[in-house]
Amino acid sequence: MNVFYEESGSFKVGSIVSRSDASLQVDTQHGKRAKIKSANVFLEFNSPLADFLPAADKLAADIDLDFLWECSPDDEFGYQDLAADYFGHEPSAVEAAALIGRLHGAPMYFYKKGKGRYKKAPQDALQAALAGIERKKREQEQIDGWVSELKAGALPEAIRSQLMQLLWKPDKNTLEFKAFDQASRETGLPPLRLADKVGGIPSVPDYLMAGFLMEYFPKGAGFGKYAPPDALPELSVSSARAFSIDDANTTEIDDALSVEDLPNGNKRVGIHIAAPTLGVPVDSDIEKMVLSRLSTAYFPGDKITMLPDDVVQAFTLQEGRDCPAFSLYAEVTPEFEPVAFENRIEKVHIAANLRHAELEQVFNEETLANDPGVDYPFKRELVWLWQFAEALEKRRGKYDPTRPVQHDYNIDVSDGHVTITIRKRGAPMDKLVSELMILANSEWGRMLAEADIPAMYRAQSMGKVRMTTRPEPHMGLGVAQYAWSTSPLRRASDFINQRQLAAMIRGEKPLFPQGDAMLFAILRDFDATYGAYLSFQDKMEHYWCLKYLLQENITAPTATVIKEDLVRIDGLPLRLRIPGLPELARGDRVQLSVVKVDLLTQEVELRYTGRLDHVEAETDDEEG
Repeated sequence: MNVFYEESGSFKVGSIVSRSDASLQVDTQHGKRAKIKSANVFLEFNSPLADFLPAADKLAADIDLDFLWECSPDDEFGYQDLAADYFGHEPSAVEAAALIGRLHGAPMYFYKKGKGRYKKAPQDALQAALAGIERKKREQEQIDGWVSELKAGALPEAIRSQLMQLLWKPDKNTLEFKAFDQASRETGLPPLRLADKVGGIPSVPDYLMAGFLMEYFPKGAGFGKYAPPDALPELSVSSARAFSIDDANTTEIDDALSVEDLPNGNKRVGIHIAAPTLGVPVDSDIEKMVLSRLSTAYFPGDKITMLPDDVVQAFTLQEGRDCPAFSLYAEVTPEFEPVAFENRIEKVHIAANLRHAELEQVFNEETLANDPGVDYPFKRELVWLWQFAEALEKRRGKYDPTRPVQHDYNIDVSDGHVTITIRKRGAPMDKLVSELMILANSEWGRMLAEADIPAMYRAQSMGKVRMTTRPEPHMGLGVAQYAWSTSPLRRASDFINQRQLAAMIRGEKPLFPQGDAMLFAILRDFDATYGAYLSFQDKMEHYWCLKYLLQENITAPTATVIKEDLVRIDGLPLRLRIPGLPELARGDRVQLSVVKVDLLTQEVELRYTGRLDHVEAETDDEEG
């Protein structure tokens, strides 16, 4: 005797070897011995074991489901009764098995209620299920059509419009993703390679920018509608005539400087910082922008500003205007020793916006060492401030004339053409500005701490830079505390610190008291976002450096060893690992050859060909 039974959701047959009240021992059609429960047996039959399931499956395939559903009772029923009605006679074992298989394999039509018992699906539920099947069929046909186009090298318009989303933040439930993923697997090409092959990546920088915008500017880089800044309060006007020093492309002019002679022979140095907080109320549209964007994002050839241009223009330290400012005045002796500090919230006349390119021609190490007698705007003030800056650097313990020369790189991009210029770091105008900004940030940090007002500080110990709301030493800069406060048009940390400074200067309750959870949240978000913006800037600079290698046909670059297999390519802000680099000392210069540059994936393969000489390697210190 043979049995037809269910096991693990499928139907099987076996030949009975022995039986008990609750179970049977059977030999399956594949010759294996198995123990099955008696409750799982539907039928017993005498026909040949090997022929039973093929015959039942063939008969089941001929049973029309729609007709079977029509002739099924509305109430729960057993398969034997439906089989007798359907076939018009007492069903044979094969017929009964065929009907069971058909019922079991059509869960949209029939709901299983128990062993051999079913209930037909309501008409509306069945129609919805069938419509779903038809929809999936049409969707698969659409997917197959798109896959065919992609494999043929064409980019369907529906996929083109979502391509950046598919590459950076795909929704795996969309038809477009399923088609693109299927085409990627069938062609053996990674998604980015496939996108490039079908013409979807005409510009790698645009592709990189799309990913950045999706992550940090999901609503776009525009500002939308917002209420304008408030009218400024009445402010006294300083007697100082200030000047700024910036790159020609700088629009967010945050800081300016002034020098005045005092009757006692000392000088009064003014560090004047743009004051957007004076016209931006708490919880206003503009402040929400600050706390959403958190920083200006820079990258070669462009930037995404933290504040809209009209807001920037309202507060930037523009030449020829009396601008609202937070001023830190330092009284300095002829020996360049600061002996007193004073804070003011005031208007300051900006006499000039000096620009690097013009200023460096007349104000540089050579002209300072050998005065050619050439006059230029604010020459007396600049020369004195340079001497003061060197004194400040010595006070911090960071003055080292024997230190290896370091360089800054400026990458300009115009119509896809890359220009990389090198500037010696620590040039007089750079050191002058950086030292005075370090002075302001450290002194304001000290004053806030003494007033028990929390702020957003940068701290460094054991080589690691981190942010904190309490004053801690910044070992890299050699100061006891360092509160970013001098770039409120470009960084949320400085904007928030300016609100705290305003409370301190005015003797008011600070917006953020000690232990304020919101200040911690802003600090955390700013730190993460600022780091991400810098990472994107590095990624874009890396791409344009690779483009420069190809553009200038540089096939045999030289490099300087930083450590282990990490080198810095000479003349470029490009650090790379060189597999197979022999053991060399830091500062060793090596000859390399370019094996491959892949702009699409931003990868470069270089080979070591020999050692050249040794130089004192640059260090990478954090600047103020």
